[in-house]
Amino acid sequence: MLFFVLLLPYALTAHLAVISPQDPVLRIGSSLTAVCTVSAELEITARSLYWTLNGRRLARNTYRVQSPTKSSVTLHQLNGSLQQSGDNLVCHRSNGEVLAGSCIYVGSPPEKPVNLTCWSRNTKDLSCRWSPGSQGETFINTKYVLKYKLKWYGKEKDCEDYTGLPYMCYVPRDLAIFTPYEVWVDASNQLGSASSDVVTLDILDVVTTDPPPDVLVSRVGELEDQLSVCWGSPPALKDYLFQAKYQIRYRVEESDEWKVIDDAGNQTSCRLAGLRAGTVYFVQVRCNPVGIYGSKKAGIWSDWSHSTAASTPGIAERSHGGSCDSKPSEHNSTLRKELKQFFGWMRKHSYGCTDVSIKLYDQWRVWLQKAQKTHDQVLQSGKS
Repeated sequence: MLFFVLLLPYALTAHLAVISPQDPVLRIGSSLTAVCTVSAELEITARSLYWTLNGRRLARNTYRVQSPTKSSVTLHQLNGSLQQSGDNLVCHRSNGEVLAGSCIYVGSPPEKPVNLTCWSRNTKDLSCRWSPGSQGETFINTKYVLKYKLKWYGKEKDCEDYTGLPYMCYVPRDLAIFTPYEVWVDASNQLGSASSDVVTLDILDVVTTDPPPDVLVSRVGELEDQLSVCWGSPPALKDYLFQAKYQIRYRVEESDEWKVIDDAGNQTSCRLAGLRAGTVYFVQVRCNPVGIYGSKKAGIWSDWSHSTAASTPGIAERSHGGSCDSKPSEHNSTLRKELKQFFGWMRKHSYGCTDVSIKLYDQWRVWLQKAQKTHDQVLQSGKS
């Protein structure tokens, strides 16, 4: 009811005043002269009128009285519209009452869309995104239509699902494999039209999949600097011939910085080494389905799995009999030096995420840690 009351004065005078041109579409940098013509029935003069643009009063030096019933305003070097629904140019009488209005649309004709990229989730669908060819076309309503067709035969089709992100469309079904498609984007607005370059693709060459399921992170016995990670292969692709590649990333609980292991290979488990003792780590895994049915393309990485957390075992608290000097013994220093050298060799020869499965090595590490704790206890007993 309040909205109706506010509009009532304008509704009563709308047929007695008019702005021309009505709702013009202009290029960025253009000039515009608009005229407000009032009826003699209003018993007001053009000299008493004023103009606003998007609610801001325009300077008097932009006005011109063309006749007792006509007032004009001239705008130069127009910028792109603040909103795609247009900028509001309004003619007012001296008491602020709205007499007439016009929407101004300022932008640019579209240039050819760029960065057209497509992917298929598990070969069942096709999603494509692109970028506008210029910023100017985004100031006014510009329509984008994703088109696709089989390369050698078939009818051109329009993608219909634009409900996702801007400049993106989704084809949910009825796609062929082993046959290339041609895909492109048409852009159009009231100032012109343009088409992107045509992208030729085979569905099998642009496959991505769901994040690896069943990610499990666990301790490796009592080893203080390692965690074991295992996961499942993509279930949606279980009937396809392909070789998966995996990446792993992990971070400590208090940090947002991830460390990525790029070359986890096609195994579904690995061991993270060189970690901090007594620390919570978050781990994620993603998959790249490579070479589906012999495709030569690299494939597309899936999203990362949800984070899975685990902590490394903590180092037993050591007492030094009130001494501020916590330097390790020469024997302990030698052992740690050997361990550092061993891990350096392992990283050099294992190429990334290493599945260290040598039982003797694990037993030696556990023995080493227990021996060190026993050594510290003996030293403490001797001091007491």
